[in-house]
Amino acid sequence: QVQLEESGGGLVQSGGSLRLSCAASGIIFSRYTMGWYRQAPGKQRELVAAITSGGTTTYADSVKGRFTISRDNSKSTVYLQMNSLKPEDTAVYYCNGRYNFGAYWGQGIQVTVSS
Repeated sequence: QVQLEESGGGLVQSGGSLRLSCAASGIIFSRYTMGWYRQAPGKQRELVAAITSGGTTTYADSVKGRFTISRDNSKSTVYLQMNSLKPEDTAVYYCNGRYNFGAYWGQGIQVTVSS
């Protein structure tokens, strides 16, 4: 079965850094557009960053210049490097993989940024 397993979350002080990883199994990873979404309490889930199979990246305006998404197809893993973290980045972060009409989600991982 398909699994997307996130890791690397936790508690960090404002201005700090974290790197999230999402290891995929059960899919032909290289074909998938991979993305990171987040959902803060009381808010809708929003796209943070995405990377296509060809390596094209997209970022939410709120994270441009601070976050970097990358992928390693040999490891079936997508990463989100988060620098200069702010309290407003606090949320549950979800890994997403989509290809044609199918999409899969990870279970989510908490990122908390203290002020």
